[in-house]
Formats: sequence, C-alpha cells, structure tokens
Amino acid sequence: MAHTDSTVRPSMARHGRFVTAIVIDSIGTGVFIPVTMLYFLAATSLTLVQAGAALTTAGVLALPAGPLVAGLTDRYGTKPVLQAANLAQALGFAGYLVVGQTWQIIICAWLCSAGRAVFSGCYGVTVTALAAPGQRERWFGLLGSVRNLGYALGGLLSAVAVSIGSHGAYAAIVAINAMSYLTAFALMRALPNARPPAGRDAGGGWQHVLRDRRYLPIVGHQLCFAISLFALNIAIPVYAVDVLGLPGWTAGAVFTLNTLMVGFGQTLVVGRLSGRVRSRVLVVGHACFAAGYLLFLAADRVAVLALAVAVVLFGAGSYTLGEILGGPITSTVAAESAPDALRGRYLAVNQLAVTAAGTIAPIALSGLLSTGAAAIWLTLVGVSALGATLATVMGRMVPAARSRIGDV
Repeated sequence: MAHTDSTVRPSMARHGRFVTAIVIDSIGTGVFIPVTMLYFLAATSLTLVQAGAALTTAGVLALPAGPLVAGLTDRYGTKPVLQAANLAQALGFAGYLVVGQTWQIIICAWLCSAGRAVFSGCYGVTVTALAAPGQRERWFGLLGSVRNLGYALGGLLSAVAVSIGSHGAYAAIVAINAMSYLTAFALMRALPNARPPAGRDAGGGWQHVLRDRRYLPIVGHQLCFAISLFALNIAIPVYAVDVLGLPGWTAGAVFTLNTLMVGFGQTLVVGRLSGRVRSRVLVVGHACFAAGYLLFLAADRVAVLALAVAVVLFGAGSYTLGEILGGPITSTVAAESAPDALRGRYLAVNQLAVTAAGTIAPIALSGLLSTGAAAIWLTLVGVSALGATLATVMGRMVPAARSRIGDV
C-alpha cells in the first residue's frame, strides 16, 4: 500500500475553525477543572463532601448519554450533535453561576458531563471524516497537541484565579468557560456535517456493534490505555510529594514536562513513525508506560533527594513517551475499525471504556497507593502488559491495527 509523505503536515487551512473550536474548548476545560471544588465551596454553603457527591451523582447519571446519542450521530451526522453538546455545556456552566443547592448542582453538572460525553463520542467520528486516509494519526496527534497546550493555558489562568481567591474571580472563570462553549458552538457552524454517505448502511444497528467480536480487544485496549492516562492526575503527584517527600514543585515539574512533550512533540513523533505497523508501536508505547512505572518504584529506594527527583522526572518522560506513541494510534484504530454507517455507535462504546477508567481509577489507584509503592506501580506494570497483549491481539484480528502508519 502507498504511504503518505512523512514530511506532510495536516493543513489547517480548510478546517481552521474546527481546530480553533477545539483549542477554545480545551482552554475552558483546563481553566475550570483545577478550581471546580473551590468554586462550589466559595459560591454555595455546601460542604466538600456534599459538593463531591453531587458531581459524582451527575457523572453517573451522564454515563448513558454517549451511547444514547450515538444513533443520532449515525443518522443525522456529527455537526448538529457537536453543537448540541456545546450548548448543553454552555447552559450547565451558566447555571453554575446561580446554583445554591445540591439538586441544582446535579442538574447543571449533568448537562456538563453529558455534553462532554457526547462531544467525546462525536470527536473521533468528525476527525475521521475530515482527515484523509493515511493522515488520521497526524490529525489525532495534532489535535491532541493543541488540546494539551489548551489545557495548560487554562491551568495557568486558573492559577491566577486561585491566587486571587475571591468569589468574583471564581465566578469569572465559570462565565468565561460558558462563553468558550458558545464560541465553539458558533465556530462549529462552518464545519462540514460528517455523516455516512447515502446508501451506506451496515445494518443491525446496536446489535451489529455488540456482536462484533473483533472490536472487543480494541475496547479492552482503550480501557488499559485510559487507566494509564489517569495515573498522571491521580497517582503520580501524590506519590512524588506525599510518599517520597520530594519538594512540592516536583509535581508541577511532572505536569510541565508532560505538557511540553505532548504539546510540542506528538506531531513530530507521529511523523517519524510513518511506515511502522500500528500494533507494534502500541506495544512499544505500553513498554514506555511500564518503564516509567518501574522508575517511579525505583525512586522509592533512592536515598539522595536530588537523585530521587531526577529518577521521577525520567520516569515521567518515559511515561509521556508512551502517551505520545499510543494516543493518536489508539484513536485511529478505533475509528477506522468501525463501519462508516455505525461509527458513532462504535466510538460511543469505545468512549465508555474511557469513562469506566475515569470511574475506576480514582478509588483503585488511591487505594493501591495507600497500600504501598510496589502495589500501585507493579499493578500498573500489569495493566501495561495487558495493554501490550491486547495490542498484539489487535494486530492479528483487526486490519486497521496491522496496517502501517500512513497507509492510504
């Protein structure tokens, strides 16, 4: 099969508004996540436990949103669904400005969580439709880079709000976030509507999706990959500062290293991988995750503080390389393995694996971390080994996984 030129970069000339909308969306998300609980504590009389319970309830209630809307994506296309998701999130964040009771937070948080789930399910369908075959890893890599940089910029803005610490500063963050989704909605109006061509019908609907056994290792692999991604936010900072006793700036350095490597390196790395077999690159990505976890474990045995910091940062670098290698390919294989007419449903199932990882990871990783360094890092090494095994299975069962990056 022909390969695309490894020097060719995705052109934003035709789809600049879509990329801009993604950047604005990620900045808004990055700005609010760090101050979520601080905002509700400042704006309402609720306790930390009550606010957390409200958000958790909303998240659980939003779980069915992606699969329920996936059929609409396959029938009417992604554009109206993406815009509806943006409006739902804009309405939810606007509602945050006036909430005062638990049930009000649940309703608004449900709008935000459901909108986010629906958007995530449509995202892969849209990118697959916009990107030409052979360029999809590059597009997923490019958008992953700009989203990561957007999250970082949002995080910097949230740090300003936290330093001010007033209710007005937090409210401004919420208002800006609501406006970001309205802006994304307006930009999406220029987006072509990605929908299956007329006459292309895979038949069977959800029955076809659920009976497709070749897709099961893809979903299982997505679960393993997502669990590793959540380790960055949940386990690594707490381990470095609270368990190892390293300086507080170490956690910030890990996030900065991850952001810079993904933001500026992912597109470059994907370009260098042209011609490589996708499943084999995924195996290498999981090996990088595992190497990072073993370095974190090794840091617990290092007595010299400066050397322990260096080991943690090397571990974070190896971990981030795993994210860079696996992210675009995981998304591309999941999208290309779905029939055109049912891609919305297929990717909604795949997104459920990410949602499940987000539900499992906080309690599982925190519990393992409280048990000891060996418990958490060796468990995550096991998760990486399972992910690599599933990637190998995909290479045998799934045509898109045994294809080479850049194949047309």
